[in-house]
Amino acid sequence: MRVALLVLSDKAASGARADACLPAMRDGLPQGVTIVREAIIADDRAAIAATLREWCDQAIADLILTSGGTGLGPRDVTPQATSDIGDYAVPGIPERIRAAAVAQVPTAILSRATAVVRKRTLIINLPGSPRAVRETLALIAGVLAHATELVRGDSGEHDTGPA
Repeated sequence: MRVALLVLSDKAASGARADACLPAMRDGLPQGVTIVREAIIADDRAAIAATLREWCDQAIADLILTSGGTGLGPRDVTPQATSDIGDYAVPGIPERIRAAAVAQVPTAILSRATAVVRKRTLIINLPGSPRAVRETLALIAGVLAHATELVRGDSGEHDTGPA
């Protein structure tokens, strides 16, 4: 599985703060993935959409994970940018993430993170804190390979787990 990582943070993009989410994303990925691209950009809807569109249209990754910009603040535009370029939504992933996170952090219900498919690439918005990135990836890591196989058309069967 080829994975691209995108951090959305005005402060990290400007150098005002060191980014800690890229290392958390790298560490939380399942064994055997190949990281094909990494970037840190500002919370700018057009720039986020352009980056996601370019990466998907160039077919560089099977999975793009974003971190940051999923809250309620005026600069939190990652879900809008992601939805702008998606062909269709994959609501079960963010629903599962929010459902699990709310037990630990009640404000997790305020997350607007989304997941979409564009062409043959799955895009998943993750939270903007390293701890939340690690917890979220631990929660969804087990379905990522199967999800990307389905999106690529490499698998027609749904994994139902142990018989």
